[in-house]
Amino acid sequence: MKLMSAKVAWDHPTTVIGYKRLAARRALWLGGLGVPFLVALACLLLGALRQAAAVFLMIMIAAVTFLPWVAIAYFRRHRVKAVLQAYPWCEWPCRHPRYVTGSPATIAIPFREDFTATLRILPFPIALAQLENDHPDRIWFAGDPRFGGVVSPVGGHYPVRVVPHTPRREECGGEGFDLARRVGLVRASGKATRT
Repeated sequence: MKLMSAKVAWDHPTTVIGYKRLAARRALWLGGLGVPFLVALACLLLGALRQAAAVFLMIMIAAVTFLPWVAIAYFRRHRVKAVLQAYPWCEWPCRHPRYVTGSPATIAIPFREDFTATLRILPFPIALAQLENDHPDRIWFAGDPRFGGVVSPVGGHYPVRVVPHTPRREECGGEGFDLARRVGLVRASGKATRT
């Protein structure tokens, strides 16, 4: 493990820029799914452009399953910021196991010899090994290995929330528990948050 020189990840300039891009992407996702619904609703309520309303409603029927996830991702972006403002970046070796479908949904980080955390990328799988990454076998991690946190390709320019792949309940209290609870990585019961 290599600890970065900044006290917390938020002190790293490319991290702040990366977070702003994350917030803008999530706002665009939410707008892209919410605007067609609002246009269709306005067309139906005003009784104008009924054909346009039908088209926008068809778009919404196709995308309605993604709307809750996109809304959750938009509002949970603050948890990413809280983690970045509380934990430092640490550089770790990693593996990017793939599902049978080829989806890069998880990252395996060996934090200790006896503990390798498999973390799931939320809300949507992203191939972090391919994002402006000169070191695909290394990753920056900010957070608590027991409860998840934020990862980025080396450089901190693309922060992404990660949670434990297999949810488990940890012992309440102990070193780091209060900080993890304050930034939203864990509930009072000791179970890691999943969003």
